[in-house]
Amino acid sequence: MATVLSLDPYATDWLNLLARWLHVIAGIVWIGSSFYFIALDNHLRPPADAGDSDAGVSGEAWEIHGGGFYQVQKYRVAPRELPEPLHWFKWEAYTTWLSGFALLIVLYYAHADTYLIDKSVADLSTWEAIAISVALLIAAWVVYDVLCRVLGTRPLVLATTLLVLISLAAWGTSHLFSGRATYLQVGAMIGTMMVGNVFFVIIPAHWELVRAKQAGREPDPAQNERAKLRSVHNNYLTLPVVFTMISNHFPFTYGHSYQWLILVVLLVIGAWIRHFFNLRHTGRTVWAIPVTAALAIAALAILIRPQTESAAGTPAVPFARVAQIVDQRCTACHSLHPTKVTEAPLGITMDTPDEIQRLAPSIQQQAVESTAMPLGNVTGMTSAERRLLGRWIAQGAKIP
Repeated sequence: MATVLSLDPYATDWLNLLARWLHVIAGIVWIGSSFYFIALDNHLRPPADAGDSDAGVSGEAWEIHGGGFYQVQKYRVAPRELPEPLHWFKWEAYTTWLSGFALLIVLYYAHADTYLIDKSVADLSTWEAIAISVALLIAAWVVYDVLCRVLGTRPLVLATTLLVLISLAAWGTSHLFSGRATYLQVGAMIGTMMVGNVFFVIIPAHWELVRAKQAGREPDPAQNERAKLRSVHNNYLTLPVVFTMISNHFPFTYGHSYQWLILVVLLVIGAWIRHFFNLRHTGRTVWAIPVTAALAIAALAILIRPQTESAAGTPAVPFARVAQIVDQRCTACHSLHPTKVTEAPLGITMDTPDEIQRLAPSIQQQAVESTAMPLGNVTGMTSAERRLLGRWIAQGAKIP
């Protein structure tokens, strides 16, 4: 699989574009509908019409949008007659996961040596890394579902247990994959838990309600509660999983030596912020939540701030040595004539002293302050070489 796709980088680029575009669109729809229905549930008020209450309506909400008024009603269990058509909300979840898994295949599995594996972290073969990744996705759903069934009536214990397990998963994968892949892997595991809720719990519960009405039986209210509980779980996981979707743009997080802990902190902050909005929809505005979230982000930013290399008292780094490191570790990709890719990513080349000097800030961020570059450290840049580049930059990034 990896060989076939890597033979045509142009086709891979198109697959990446289309899968990512679809993934983002489907994710927006899925998360948007999740946000809407959680807000709707929390805004429901007892029906004003006694007849509606007698008909089984538990709550209603009036809304205005797009130039019109809407009256939305929710039934305690089900209406007396099964309506037709009945609109379902499931394909946005399935499409998000399927397109996300397609992206994993196109980028991380088909190019595992570059994006998934970092030999300085773990000496895995391509198929070992892929097998571990897929197994972790399956394990994430199985373990989560078992915990929900065992601890479903104790939400605080369940949430604490899940946090511990997600932390262990983040720590473990950080010792298996590259930093960038660690964040995507944990995000994919959370996303699998979420889509598993839809596919294995929420939609089957909906079908039970529908089949009961079709058979003339009274629907079981427990199915409503079962589906609702898993929907609430998904709601709290939305902001954490969105961060992992965009995390590859922030190497200062996944390139840090404590990458896994940074990830866990950001996931917790995301869920905490979501809790603020959930409460606000019920009429409770707890400003302590966004304040503490902001303080936590500020503290994290201070704690992981890169330490600038001091130039005082250090021997001058000759540019010839810098050029040698760049040639050995960087120009395999960033050159007019690269050897590992068909063309330089983003058009960034490091063939001349002037180009290297101009890109010194980027080298500092991508290769010195983090280990984001080279990707997967495929060219084997050493810690000593990174420190040497940092000293050269701290000394003014001078060239002949």
